[in-house]
Amino acid sequence: MTVTVYGIKACDTMKKARDWLDDHGVVHAFHDYKSVGIDRERLVRWVEALGWEAVLNRAGTTFRKLTESQKQDLDAAKAVDLMLAQPSMIKRPMLDINGALTAGFKPDLYARLFEAAA
Repeated sequence: MTVTVYGIKACDTMKKARDWLDDHGVVHAFHDYKSVGIDRERLVRWVEALGWEAVLNRAGTTFRKLTESQKQDLDAAKAVDLMLAQPSMIKRPMLDINGALTAGFKPDLYARLFEAAA
């Protein structure tokens, strides 16, 4: 099983997710998209798989600091451009288990995902 968790190292939710994975013996790679970046192709795949509404973190301070004109008329293309310009606007964590994607962290969801993937 190939598991990659994408996010930002300093994020509290990321710490919880990575601790959960470690505590449950899930071997995983970590991709910090704030320091390493994220490519358009991968981000577009995430948006196509989950919808831009699930991938764009509208609750975070980076999104809230945008001007009203930047927030208006959001669609997939505009959301991808915003997230590429400011990777901290990408929902955290993004979890890839053998190509199956999940956005966000909830312990019960992770338990179900890894039970199903086993």
